[in-house]
Amino acid sequence: MHLAYPAVLAALLFCTGLYGVLARRNAILVLMSVELMLNAVNLNLVAFDVWLSRTAAETLHSGQALTLFTIAIAAAEIGIGLAIVLAVYRNRGTSDIDKLRDTAEGHGPDGPEGARGPDSDVSDDSDGDAPAAEKAEATA
Repeated sequence: MHLAYPAVLAALLFCTGLYGVLARRNAILVLMSVELMLNAVNLNLVAFDVWLSRTAAETLHSGQALTLFTIAIAAAEIGIGLAIVLAVYRNRGTSDIDKLRDTAEGHGPDGPEGARGPDSDVSDDSDGDAPAAEKAEATA
């Protein structure tokens, strides 16, 4: 078999995974897309290892050893990543990446001010003629 067949298949898998990482909103689907990308790399490692072992006289099989290492790392990554996603889902009620990014930046559902809006009942002891910067420091 030619080297081009598994290389093209690996490129298609990697591009599909890359599209999934960039376009998906759900954290679990992003993790699955990362797994697709890692499997594409594994396919390339094994294909090049077989191709190089035919051309070279040595039988080191370093590509297959790296593939086993990558599989172990991917299993650990998906286990930890899924645990984090489940913990975030329990706390926030969603696994949508855009909504999680908004809450991490401090932009809650009420806007950038958070739970306290601009017309909340916060008592301000500053004078009416104080500059806006002093008022902002007093309320912060």
